[in-house]
Amino acid sequence: MFLKKVRISLTKKILPLIYKFVQILKSNTRTINYLNDKRIDVIKTYDFRKSIKELIGDKKLVGLDVGAQGGFNSDKFFPEKYEDYFEIVEVDPLIKSSSKNKKKSIINKGLWSSKGQRKLYVLENRPESSSMFEPDKDSLEIYDFKEKDFSLFNVSKTEMIECDTLSNSLKELKINNLDYLKIDTQGAELEILKGMGAFRPLMIKCEIRIFPMYKNEPRWTVIIDYLYSLGYILCEWRNIGSHSTRSPVEMDMVFIPNFSNDLGKSLIRTKQDYFISLMLITGQIKILKKIAKILKLQHTEIYMGIEDKYFN
Repeated sequence: MFLKKVRISLTKKILPLIYKFVQILKSNTRTINYLNDKRIDVIKTYDFRKSIKELIGDKKLVGLDVGAQGGFNSDKFFPEKYEDYFEIVEVDPLIKSSSKNKKKSIINKGLWSSKGQRKLYVLENRPESSSMFEPDKDSLEIYDFKEKDFSLFNVSKTEMIECDTLSNSLKELKINNLDYLKIDTQGAELEILKGMGAFRPLMIKCEIRIFPMYKNEPRWTVIIDYLYSLGYILCEWRNIGSHSTRSPVEMDMVFIPNFSNDLGKSLIRTKQDYFISLMLITGQIKILKKIAKILKLQHTEIYMGIEDKYFN
């Protein structure tokens, strides 16, 4: 306890000096971004594979990646060493061939709130930004794109693609359960969520733009409100890319069941071994401890003694 107090005291005295030096170098933002990235990277220092094996055995967490141009976990949201614990389903209408990976299924169509055909704006110079919504080039300045790069958002062509709901698409694959849902679809996030039916993932990572990049895309607050109505709560967000505002204009937002209402409590308690596994994999240690105490979850011997290095 004494050493901890000394460490905190020294830190309070040293940090202001470091900050003044950083100011002189005019590197405030770069330093803050670097330190924040390193703070997030602390997840790599853990190894929970033995614990996850104790929790779920040889069973798999079902992960659905909607907008899978880069591949499942391409953004390294969690360390690669945990990917083997997932049964992966990837969704992307621009992927034309079936996967040979036995751990992976591919849905070669779009997802929406209803079944039918919809127009896809294809950006061949930047395929990961293709969308059901037309790009709004007037917004690119806010995202710090240089004018010479605006052409990346030229619509190469439009295609009418077959769409179905998330619920229908998983049932066609005889999948009746979903644990982790990742959505990166350039504006279609809300419509996809509306098509979940009875599926209730234990964790949802959704790319959300505070400042619209596409014409007529839903407001970010509507997406959050909709997820709250389904029994979810926001537990983390991570900045994506550059921006000209004081807060990020595009983020990955992470939602978990709202442990303070009946919908969320029921979902966590029903699948607590899978929930605990996901929270460990994604480094959500401190909040896992709080939820375990509130809901009296099991297996506390696995995680209660773990230090959450993110909050050091």
